[in-house]
Amino acid sequence: MAARSYGQYCGITTAIELVTERWALLIVRDLLVGPRRYTDLKQGLPKIPTNILSARLKELQEGGVIRRVPLARCGLVYELTDYGRELEPIVLSLGRWGFRSMGEPREGDAVTADSLTMALRTAFRPDLASSSLDFQIQVGPVELRARIAGGELTVVQIAPPAPPVGGSLPTGEPELRFATGPDIRHLISGKLTPSEAVEQGVVTILKGNPKLLDRFAELFRIEA
Repeated sequence: MAARSYGQYCGITTAIELVTERWALLIVRDLLVGPRRYTDLKQGLPKIPTNILSARLKELQEGGVIRRVPLARCGLVYELTDYGRELEPIVLSLGRWGFRSMGEPREGDAVTADSLTMALRTAFRPDLASSSLDFQIQVGPVELRARIAGGELTVVQIAPPAPPVGGSLPTGEPELRFATGPDIRHLISGKLTPSEAVEQGVVTILKGNPKLLDRFAELFRIEA
């Protein structure tokens, strides 16, 4: 359990004590993408001090949120327990809530492969995913391949090189490949149409049919 105590007997209080110490929910966020080694977590959270990462991992283990297990070819990795995985809809809802207040990125703010993966999962509209879409999205040095089929979203890290516990790289070419930056939030919020996003340089089509960006904007939407 975390050292901080609010001195109240309440489920909300217990939840706050378990997962709201600084960095804890970001560790949970990254583990929702998949199991990670200590070094993978440190790379995905470059500003976290090593002593804080170790402390948070210990607290989350003691709280039953994560566990440390051996994995073939990877050694010991951290993964969410069934109890910890129940946080997924909460984290996604929190992401949608926070999206409305993001504003402009601050100096030094980074986009990581895991944060971009979770951003896509946060904005994904499975209720509208009646047809498939295969696309590749690039944000700075991060590039992901995403496929939508059967109403489900699958995301695989292309660059930087994925952790060895990541999913297998897809075969074939994506239908659409595009580059973007933080301003893609204006497309996801509906403030910009896909054609306006391209015209204003928010999105650069690298390969494929530009009309598929309309489909992307339909499937990934958070009303601001």
